[in-house]
Amino acid sequence: MALSRSLRRTNSITLVLALVLAIGFIFFLFDPTSSSTPITAQQRQEDAASHPLSPPTKPFPKKHTQGRKGQDAPPPVVHYRMNELTASDSAAERGERVLILTPMMSFYQQYWDNLVKLTYPHELISLGFILPKTNKGNAATLALQEAVSKTQSGPIDDRFASVTILRQDFDPPLQSQDEKERHKKENQKIRREAMSRARNSLLFTTLGPSTSWVLWLDSDIVETPTTLIEDLTSHNKPVIVPNCYQRYFNSEAQKMDVRAYDYNSWVESDIALNLAAEMGPDDVLFEGYADIPTYRSLMVWMLPENSEDLDPRAEVELDGVGGTALMVKADVHRDGAMFPPFPFYHLLETEGFAKMAKRLGYTCWGLPHYFVYHYNE
Repeated sequence: MALSRSLRRTNSITLVLALVLAIGFIFFLFDPTSSSTPITAQQRQEDAASHPLSPPTKPFPKKHTQGRKGQDAPPPVVHYRMNELTASDSAAERGERVLILTPMMSFYQQYWDNLVKLTYPHELISLGFILPKTNKGNAATLALQEAVSKTQSGPIDDRFASVTILRQDFDPPLQSQDEKERHKKENQKIRREAMSRARNSLLFTTLGPSTSWVLWLDSDIVETPTTLIEDLTSHNKPVIVPNCYQRYFNSEAQKMDVRAYDYNSWVESDIALNLAAEMGPDDVLFEGYADIPTYRSLMVWMLPENSEDLDPRAEVELDGVGGTALMVKADVHRDGAMFPPFPFYHLLETEGFAKMAKRLGYTCWGLPHYFVYHYNE
């Protein structure tokens, strides 16, 4: 019996709708953003870089393609859509990759334990380290490699996307890395020039086309909120830094206490600008020394009298930043902001970086009521 014309029309529409629903269901199943399940080893393998010369910001398998006569195949031609790369206040939800960079003189297990506890998806985190070629640097490298090996062979959720370890090709200017020796005013210029070179070497070697954020985390930062990356990126600022304090035993009060540590995050003053104007071209103005009164507003002192008034999301615009835990949008570095190893407007390293970022049109921000803690030697 032949079907009526109206029934044939209804049947065609039904088939089209069913086809659309089926395609939508398949897209939902295979869309990586539609699933909240943990990433699997197979997914990590599929996401891996395809050649030894690929940028070190993705997982990299040991096996790679070989060409004719057993020789390594040439690297593939890869097109990166940089205009589609985001750095937003929803970093984890958008799958934005974070590069954590650490210049390391000594290895502290508390630093590594804190790193592993970070709740940002580890498959989106790449790590980069640079260490000096000294006896102490050799010992730190061995300890770091052992920690990396243990974590990267452990539970999948703890493993990081990739790890790069570099060794400095120049000698550190100070033989002693004792905290008091490091912070002597007469040692600041040569020490921070060397630190700038190390930071730049690490940055230029590891920054890849898929990196959205760069977190500079010093190796002696041993305590942060586990949500450090989510918290900092949620402000969606080009450059942002938390307040760095230090826990210590207060012998007068006979109890554990905290004290300010990083004085490099500040708001500029007219007095400091006048001091700089009278300096020679190679002179540097350092913060935190009593015999150089700059009268800058230091973020370490921007605290309310009542601890109940602390607001972890309170923001303040800064002119100088410290590097103990510094979050930077990768595009700020791509646009040319680095750590000057030379006097830049009479500033060096992280403070010079802040000045350079501002000259490029970016703003720098601080979180005076949000704390990370430095190791107490």
